[in-house]
Amino acid sequence: MRGSGYFVVMFFCFLAFMGSAEGKLQMGFYSKSCPNAEKIVQDYVDSHIHNAPSLAASILRMHFHDCFVRGCDSSVLLNTTSGTNQTEKLAVPNSTLRGFDFIDRVKSLLEAACPGVVSCADVIALVARDGVVATGGPSWKVPTGRRDGTISRTSEAMNNIPAPTSNFTTLRRLFSNQGLNLKDLVLLSGAHTIGVAHCTSFSNRLYNFTGVLGSQDPALDSEYAAVLKARKCRSLNDNTTLVEMDPGSSMKFDLSYYSLLLKRRGLFQSDSALTTNSTALSLVNQLLQGSLKNFFAEFARSMEKMGRIKVKTGKVGEIRKQCAVVNG
Repeated sequence: MRGSGYFVVMFFCFLAFMGSAEGKLQMGFYSKSCPNAEKIVQDYVDSHIHNAPSLAASILRMHFHDCFVRGCDSSVLLNTTSGTNQTEKLAVPNSTLRGFDFIDRVKSLLEAACPGVVSCADVIALVARDGVVATGGPSWKVPTGRRDGTISRTSEAMNNIPAPTSNFTTLRRLFSNQGLNLKDLVLLSGAHTIGVAHCTSFSNRLYNFTGVLGSQDPALDSEYAAVLKARKCRSLNDNTTLVEMDPGSSMKFDLSYYSLLLKRRGLFQSDSALTTNSTALSLVNQLLQGSLKNFFAEFARSMEKMGRIKVKTGKVGEIRKQCAVVNG
C-alpha cells in the first residue's frame, strides 16, 4: 500500500506538469518554430517607422491599452462583427489609436514565413519595443509566447484604461489592478515624452474645467494654457488638431516630460496628477536628478513588467491568422 508521502510527491509532480502545460513567456520563444520571427519584425520596423515616426508613440500606446484590458492578448485589435458586442476598438480611449495597418502588415509577413505560429499579441509587444528603439528610445526585453484572446468588449476598455482626465487616486487604482505600483505609474507615464494628442483629450482644462464654460484648470500653467488656446485648440469642440505632449521634444525620448510636470505644463490632468502625490513627485525629482541612461533602464523594467500582465500562454487563447478577427 502506498503511503501519504507518495501522493504528496505525485501531487507536486501534477502541479509541475500543469505549470509546464500552461506554458510561460520566454526569450526566443519562436527560435525553433519561426527562427526569423523577431528579425522580420525588426527589419520591417526599421525600414518603415521613419516614414511616420509618430507611429512609435502610437503603437506604444496601443500596447499599453491592450495590456490593461484582459492582459496583453491583442484584444484591442479585434473588429466588431455584430451589433450585440462592440469591441475595445470602439471605446472612447481607443478612438484615436493608430497603427492597426502597421501591425497587420507585420503579421502578414510573419504568416507568409510561418503560418499560424506568431501571435498578434507578440507582434504588438515587439513592434512597440522596436519602434521606440528605432526612434532613439530605450530598449527592453520582450519575452514571447503570448497567445491571442477571443473576447473584446468596449465596456471593459472604458473601465480599465486610465483616461487623460484621471486624478491620482484613479490612476493608482487602475495601475494597481494590473499589478503595477506607483513607480511603474510614474515611469510608464514618461512615455508621454513622445507623440501627440488630440485637443479633445485636454480641452476641458482650457475651456470647461469646472463645468462652467470658460473655466480653466488652475493646475495648468496660465502662459502655457494661453498658447494652447491661441495657437492650437481654439475651441472646446476642436477634435482634429494634434498637439505635442512634450512640446519641442515630442520626437525625442528624454526627461523633458518630467521637467514640464514641475513647470505645471503636463498636457493632461493625468500628467498633472503625478505632482499631487508626495511619493510620485519625489520619484519625478529623482528621475530628473539621475541620468538619461538611468531613466531608460527604469522605464525598461516597468515595460517588461507591463508586458507580462495576465498573458495567455500554452493552450489558452489562439494564434489568430488575421489580427482583426478571431479564427473561424
